Amino acid sequence: MSLLQIAVYSVIALAFIGIAAGRLPRLAMNRASIALTAALLLVLLGGISYVEAFAAIDVETLALLLAMMLIVANLRISGFFGLAGSRLLSMASKPKSFLALVILSSGFLSALFLNDTICLMLTPLVIEIARRKRLDGRPYLIALAVSANAGSCATPIGNPQNMLIASQSGLGFFDFIIYLGPPSLFALGLCYLTCLATFPREFLSSRAGKPAMDSPSALINPGPAPEAQDRRLMIKSLAAAALLLVLLATGLRTSVAALAASTLLLVSRRIKPERVFSHVDFELLVFFSGLFVLTSAVAKTALFSGFMHNLEPLLIKPGFAFAGAVTLVSNLVSNVPAVMLLSPLTSSFDNPGIAWLSLAMASTFAGNLSLLGSVANLIVAGQAEKEGMRIGFLDYLKLGLPVTLASVAAGSLWLQVLGN
Repeated sequence: MSLLQIAVYSVIALAFIGIAAGRLPRLAMNRASIALTAALLLVLLGGISYVEAFAAIDVETLALLLAMMLIVANLRISGFFGLAGSRLLSMASKPKSFLALVILSSGFLSALFLNDTICLMLTPLVIEIARRKRLDGRPYLIALAVSANAGSCATPIGNPQNMLIASQSGLGFFDFIIYLGPPSLFALGLCYLTCLATFPREFLSSRAGKPAMDSPSALINPGPAPEAQDRRLMIKSLAAAALLLVLLATGLRTSVAALAASTLLLVSRRIKPERVFSHVDFELLVFFSGLFVLTSAVAKTALFSGFMHNLEPLLIKPGFAFAGAVTLVSNLVSNVPAVMLLSPLTSSFDNPGIAWLSLAMASTFAGNLSLLGSVANLIVAGQAEKEGMRIGFLDYLKLGLPVTLASVAAGSLWLQVLGN
């Protein structure tokens, strides 16, 4: 092996370590800057040509991400998430019903408006209600993160990896709903039951020192919305979201439908575009761009080609072994890189549609395995710690591990039955 090849492998290894950990020691770098820097270094080292690097960037996926972030930005500015979250969570009268509403609202909203955004919006509300009612906030916050990941699996617009899969596979909105909706609902129910079993003392009605949640006073106005409510913008944003669903129902390609709906929201006399674009996560777009180049360079290496060649006979069809491999790789390098790395193998299966759906299911549910498994988990844990509610790694693992293993197994079985 030449020094140049050693350098290429070193850059790749360091990049994936940094992406998995979210940083590199002694360097003020995040996932986006690590991916972009690694991509440039690989071009300079000859690991991938600049022509191949630009060709590797999936513009359709980036366009879909941008479009969804624009729709979510308008809903956020209008105060929709704060209003919807507070109304939903204020319906709870007892700890068990509060838990159920957290899981249902997080799962449903995440399927439509990106799981990371929903965690960002609902975490302060859950913390506020738990604090007012003198509840242990950990079970509800962990359930919030787990259900956001589980719910996002059901649609091609629920999380970034599903968006990537939708653009590469050509699967439609209702393909995801029909095939992955039931496993997502199963995972949400499993989250509820496992949470009750994991934190039994929290849900005993006779727990000493805990007031009954029958008193409505503590659940009225559980906290201010992140933005002041703008009724006109909220109606317009919800109309655009409804238009998106209608366009998807007609079979229009997901990226085109999302761009059409988001462009409608940019035509405005009242909301300056700078305000909308300030809510767009351009860092995520940079991360994806660098990651496309990085994973393309990995695919060109002799080591990866040999690994995939040896792996193919063991994974001849999507099933438990494939889902297990996806879950493992997703927790080693994060779910989006895992999807990019395993996409070539997925498209080579005899039933590529089921294989793509299995990849979406396993990579999304894999995010629930540990506290570090997804960005949604880290958002909830980070916000909770700022408010004095620390979620420990083992606290999360007690709920996340069994839910992940059972939901991946059930999802694999469901897809196998439908695929036969």
